[in-house]
Amino acid sequence: MVVKGYQEIYIYISLTKLAMAEEEVPTSIEDEEPEETPGYKPPAQKTLDEIQKLDAEDESLVRYKQMLLAGAETAADDDGGPNVKVLKMSVIVEGRPDIELDLSGDLSKLKEKPIVIKEGTNYKIKITFKVVREIVAGLKFHQVSYRKGIRVDKSSLMVGSYGPKADPQEYLTPLDEAPKGMLARGHYTLKSKFVDDDKISYLDWEWAIDIKKDWE
Repeated sequence: MVVKGYQEIYIYISLTKLAMAEEEVPTSIEDEEPEETPGYKPPAQKTLDEIQKLDAEDESLVRYKQMLLAGAETAADDDGGPNVKVLKMSVIVEGRPDIELDLSGDLSKLKEKPIVIKEGTNYKIKITFKVVREIVAGLKFHQVSYRKGIRVDKSSLMVGSYGPKADPQEYLTPLDEAPKGMLARGHYTLKSKFVDDDKISYLDWEWAIDIKKDWE
């Protein structure tokens, strides 16, 4: 009888924790922040003019800077906002229309309209953004996924360094696979962030995915 009592208490506590987890998504610093590379120091921020004058005798570096700064003269008008403007996120599945989320407006409603993805589907995420005035070094796409309040995945993908251009630029993630199986189906909340080497966060957004047996 004593053992049965402990089992009942354990089941009660477990169910209570699960119910509480379904109601909220944790926001611990460890979950939300990208992991740092030990010993790495981001380079000091420099203006375009300073960068163009650096290492003028190094031909390979000059060619790299020319490629990075191509189009800087015709870059978009600077309205005094963030140096990087994240415009759109697309979920790309071969053979199906892209699923697009507008990131330039009100982000508060994104998680209320989950994207449906068929279990086991291979997909990529494309981020469309603009660099406005200065070269941005070490852009990262950081993302944390939750199910029923429990963290199930965390990734930090290196996007790279980009110079200012008039036209939007794009980053495409490596191919990923959606969860599959009866236990994997359900609702997932994702917290995404576009951040650079200086830990400047240009955009944070929260969205959602429903993994289902088939497309709906």
